[in-house]
Amino acid sequence: MTRFTVNNQPVAYKMDPRTPLLWALRDASNLTGTKYGCGTGDCGACTVDVDGTARLACQETIGALEGTFVTTIEGLSKDRSHPVQQALIAANVPQCGYCIPGVVMAASTLLRTNRNPSEQDIKDAIPNICRCGIYPRLIDAIQDAARITRGDAPEPVAGQDAPSTPEP
Repeated sequence: MTRFTVNNQPVAYKMDPRTPLLWALRDASNLTGTKYGCGTGDCGACTVDVDGTARLACQETIGALEGTFVTTIEGLSKDRSHPVQQALIAANVPQCGYCIPGVVMAASTLLRTNRNPSEQDIKDAIPNICRCGIYPRLIDAIQDAARITRGDAPEPVAGQDAPSTPEP
């Protein structure tokens, strides 16, 4: 039996210790916010926080995580109030949403250690693949989240900067 903490709750998985964390989260814990993208560690859709570090759940076995603390998108914020989530929503970054949980988790771990990331810092920390092409808005939104985290800006209001649509 493998034991560690997921979203501040102790868990004991009665699964083969070689089971990828992704499948333990999705199948045994019903935490489906962590997405399966490629299964090879290339896309970042399955990014979670393991002891403060962004890790790919498809590449981590549960046996290797004994005694660790894992945070998934569900554990980051129950009401989407985390600064990264708020900034992405306000900037209309999410498109299809498939990559967004992994992006949010990678960005949240970045901002925990670097509260003033440069554009290059963000690109290096968030190699996630997004087929919708959110990258320019994503970088701006993460820099906004950093300002919120530092206390240099108020929390954004979703759609506040969205252009208005003229009435027909």
